[in-house]
Amino acid sequence: MSDAKPIIPPTATIKLDSDALVANWRALDRLSGQAKAGAAVKANAYGLGVREVVQRLVAAGCTDFFVANWQEAQEIEDLTASKASVSVLNGVRESDMPFALQSPAKPVINSLEQLGRWKPSGRACDIMINSGMNRLGINPEDLNGDLFAGMAIDMAMSHLASADEDGPQNAAQLAQYKAAIEIVPAKRNSLANSAGIALGSDYHFDVTRPGLSLYGGIQRPALDDIIGQVAFPQAEIIQIRSLHSGAKLGYNAQYIAADSHDVAILAMGYADGYLRGFSNSGMFLHGGIVLPVLGRVSMDLIAIDLSDAPDLKEGDWVDCEYDLGIASSQSGLSQYELITGLGNRLARQWT
Repeated sequence: MSDAKPIIPPTATIKLDSDALVANWRALDRLSGQAKAGAAVKANAYGLGVREVVQRLVAAGCTDFFVANWQEAQEIEDLTASKASVSVLNGVRESDMPFALQSPAKPVINSLEQLGRWKPSGRACDIMINSGMNRLGINPEDLNGDLFAGMAIDMAMSHLASADEDGPQNAAQLAQYKAAIEIVPAKRNSLANSAGIALGSDYHFDVTRPGLSLYGGIQRPALDDIIGQVAFPQAEIIQIRSLHSGAKLGYNAQYIAADSHDVAILAMGYADGYLRGFSNSGMFLHGGIVLPVLGRVSMDLIAIDLSDAPDLKEGDWVDCEYDLGIASSQSGLSQYELITGLGNRLARQWT
């Protein structure tokens, strides 16, 4: 007799499209022209599952990955060793040194302090230049050739602050960066994120670093026809309720029925990343029928209108409208928040 516990089926899932992920990377690689597209897989590959994403992108030919910290580098070390390089964007603290010195990943050096800490190791690194975003990076006025003598610098990079907009900051950052890489003796140069790729060849250099667009995000019109949705949340109906005219629904009675109709209660809520911004504005779908979210999204539950789908019943599943552009308009949240915020209770199922 087996002691194995029964499997508990999830009440909400995210269907993840492997083909769309790989197609997005290949499209961004093509759009990068002579540059090679890498992949930003920080924050658990924007919430979708870093190991699954890296496995698929390595198989597709991606050879440069970007993570935020050394824990993230360690998580994919066995998948990238001898196959791809990994850059740790937050650099190297003193407390990181014992692990970093034996890791195949490279720190992205962000300050003169980090430079002094890493230089004696003689190991490879990348250099981040502050071209105007003023987060991480060495300021251009602090650069000089003597700083880097004897160092093995793979990439000199910077980060665009406003590539999703048409404005003077893009050109200003490009000029700052081009001046800086004349000083930093790197093998390769890298500036463009997802939106930066769409700015054109002047921004491509040797390596591009797409992130959001790998996972379905579209920040510029040039990406409209080449980026596909990757994440498709779904939820199970756990109860059907009949509302009468005047019935109040959910916290603070944010929905009051104008007439009698049925609603479905879904086992999903803001604890799963479907945040309160979708209250009275989000949509679920069933066979092309739109099922509006009614009332306030709560921690574990959502109510949807069944007026146009009266045959749905307990145990049926419905699809969440989670095209990132559409969902952003519905909720007021950025596409980045929407994709990275999908909760751990949602079972990831790759197709």
